[in-house]
Amino acid sequence: MSINWVMLNDQEGFVRLPNERQIYSSPPRTSLALTPLPNYKGPEKLSMQSSTGCIHLTNQRLIYLPSEKSSTFQSFSSPLLHVRDSHVSAPFFGPNVWTALIQPVSGGGISADLPAVQIKVTFKEGGAFDFHTNFERIKERLEQAVENQSDGARGLRSVDMSAVHLEELPAYEGPGNSSHSTVDDNSPVVQQPPRRVSEAGPEPAEPPPCYEEVQSQSVATELEERLRRAS
Repeated sequence: MSINWVMLNDQEGFVRLPNERQIYSSPPRTSLALTPLPNYKGPEKLSMQSSTGCIHLTNQRLIYLPSEKSSTFQSFSSPLLHVRDSHVSAPFFGPNVWTALIQPVSGGGISADLPAVQIKVTFKEGGAFDFHTNFERIKERLEQAVENQSDGARGLRSVDMSAVHLEELPAYEGPGNSSHSTVDDNSPVVQQPPRRVSEAGPEPAEPPPCYEEVQSQSVATELEERLRRAS
C-alpha cells in the first residue's frame, strides 16, 4: 500500500497503469480510515482518515481518492494481492463497513515497522457488498494467474494482465432449460404402437369366390317369389 502515490487526473480521477481496467467505483460519500492493527504495541503511529471520497477497484489495485485533498492525504492505493482477510460488516444501525488488512509496500509512505495496516471503508450510500463481491472475484483470478506462471517467474509483475479473464462466466443451463431438445444415446427408445386396422378390414380388390353364382341364385329366387304372389 502507498500514500499519495497515485497519479491524479482531473477528468478520470487517476491515471491508469498499463493494461489496467476499472471494475467498480463507489458512491462519493464513502469514508476511509487507516490505522495500525488493534494488537500492535510498537512505537509507530498511523491515522489517515477521510469522511467523504470514492474507492475504486481495478484489475490491479485499490484506489481511494478523498473528496477534499490535503497536503498529507491526497490518495491511497494498494495492490490487490497485498489485501488479506477482507469482509463486510452490516451493523443493525448505520451503513455497511468493509474491513481488511493490507501489507505495506517498500517506499509507499508507510513505516516498514508496521507488519500490516487495517483499512475500514464505510459505504454511506451503499455498495459495500457489490464492492466486496467484485474484489473477491478479481483477486481470485489474479491469484490463479500467478500460480499458473512458469518456473522462476512469480509475482504480479510477471503476469500478463491483458490475458487475465475478468468477466463473469455465463450461468450454466441444465438440459431442462435448453431451447433445443437433445437425444441421449443411453436413454430407452419409446416405440410407437402399430396403427390399428379397422375391424371390418380393408375393402377387397376383387369379389370373393362364387360371388356371381350366389348373386344369380338370389335374383332367381326373388323372381319366382314375385310370380307366385301374382298368381
